[in-house]
Amino acid sequence: MRETFGIIYKLTDMGGTHDPFLEGVIEGCPKGTPIDFEFIRSEMARRAPKSTAESTQRRENDPVIFLSGIDDKHFATGEPIRFQIPNQDIQINECNRHVIKPSHASYAYFKKYGFRDNELMGRASARQTACRVVAGAIAKLILRPHGIVIAAETLRTGTPTREGDSVGALVQCRIQGLPAGLGEPVYDKFSARLAYAMMSINAAKGFEIGEGFDAANMCGSQYNDVQNPDFSYKTNHDGGVQGGITNGQEVCFRVAFKPIPSVRFDQQSIDFDGKPAIYYGSDRNDLCVAPRVLPVVEAMAAMVIADFMLISNNSSL
Repeated sequence: MRETFGIIYKLTDMGGTHDPFLEGVIEGCPKGTPIDFEFIRSEMARRAPKSTAESTQRRENDPVIFLSGIDDKHFATGEPIRFQIPNQDIQINECNRHVIKPSHASYAYFKKYGFRDNELMGRASARQTACRVVAGAIAKLILRPHGIVIAAETLRTGTPTREGDSVGALVQCRIQGLPAGLGEPVYDKFSARLAYAMMSINAAKGFEIGEGFDAANMCGSQYNDVQNPDFSYKTNHDGGVQGGITNGQEVCFRVAFKPIPSVRFDQQSIDFDGKPAIYYGSDRNDLCVAPRVLPVVEAMAAMVIADFMLISNNSSL
């Protein structure tokens, strides 16, 4: 498995939903960056299970234990930042261990790795996104002095037709304060890296930036972002990226998430030998990725931006 995201600002994480803890290593955080532990805790709280019927009944406080890379005055040392997040509420459902979970990673992992036990597929769980939120929070701290603001919101969710069913969601994220010039013109476009980051999130099935798919129905005279004599833009249909490079306007993108495969009623399935079997429902999963996915979307965006700013010759980091 490839476990690392990023080029200069990098997160390598390991562990899954049924392991004793998750662990991560962040590389590239500039020496002297102030590490605001309270801010990191607040970001983790945004991702934590909610006290609603729609939220998972798995209860994880997600304390982040930092093991290296931060000095006693709470500044980054420039060395890799290593951290752990204990799993505190592990429960193994013996009835489902050897049954393919519909629309989840069961069959794909079986074919790729030979796993016949769902408990070995913990890397496919959204539990892993806790590490992303830690790395994203520190990326936001790197970006804080530059006035860059990243804010995700839920635009809409599906409507369940049955009690205990899951639904999909459409999430929008806006990035304000980005400098022009981030990204490369061909294979490492800012928009391409952003799409790669978002599509790596569990249950993500679609990505669009600016007008996105609506652009397919527009004429160039409607779509083109014409500039004023002072180089400001009259419109922002491109969503802040032209030629793969940020142009200084607000970056706006959307991510479509499918319904979470886990539902709270039984589903007909097959086992790993192809025999008919029942996958039993559980309340250990959310019924929708939103709102808990919002800090994950922001975290991945922050990591992409921090990485590009560290790469860029125009960066002062």
